[in-house]
Amino acid sequence: MYKEVDARGLNCPLPVIHTKKALEAINTGKVTTIVDNEVAKENISKLAKSMECKIDIQKNQGAYYIDIFKDHSIEKAPAIDLECDSLPKKDLVILISKDRFGEGSEELGKVLMKGYIYTLTEVTPFPKAILFLNSGVNLVVEGSEVIEHLRNLEANGVEIISCGTCLDYFKVKNKLVVGGIGNMYTIVEKLNNAKNTIKL
Repeated sequence: MYKEVDARGLNCPLPVIHTKKALEAINTGKVTTIVDNEVAKENISKLAKSMECKIDIQKNQGAYYIDIFKDHSIEKAPAIDLECDSLPKKDLVILISKDRFGEGSEELGKVLMKGYIYTLTEVTPFPKAILFLNSGVNLVVEGSEVIEHLRNLEANGVEIISCGTCLDYFKVKNKLVVGGIGNMYTIVEKLNNAKNTIKL
C-alpha cells in the first residue's frame, strides 16, 4: 500500500502527526512524506527509526521527499522527542481532578478521558501545563492507559505536575511514571498565572 503526506508549510509537530497516522493506517507498504525544512525532516526520520522502518530521503527543489518503507505491522508508534525550534503553546493550564471525564457511567468516563488526553496530542497550540490532583493522579502512574499520550505532550514542552499529597493519599507516589510532583502552592501559582484554565 502507498500513501503520500504533503506536509509542506505545516508547523511542527503536524508533519510527524500526519506521517504517524499514515504509517499506522497500513500494515505494510510505503509512505512518502514531503516537507520543506530540515527540522521536519529530522523529526520524521526519528519517527521512522522508532518504528523500525527503512527510509530514503531525496531533496528536490527545496523540498525533502522522505520514503518510509514499512514491512511489519505496529498498532501505535512509540513516543519520540521532537526537535522543534519553537512548538506553539497556549497560555492555558488544564486542571484534571479525577480519572474520568464527566458524571454518570464510570466506564464511559474513563473512555472519554483517554480520548480527551489523546486529542490534546493532536491539536496545536498545546496547553502550557496539565495539573493532576485527587483521583486524577491515577492517570500519571503505572497502569494508566494515557501514559504514552502524556509523555508525548511532555516531550512537546507541556508541563505535567501531580499533587504530592494526592499521590500519597492514593499510595501511588512510587508508581509515578510521567511528569513531576508539586504541592498546592505550585498548583495555585500555575492557575493564577494562566490566562485561561480548564477544569475537568
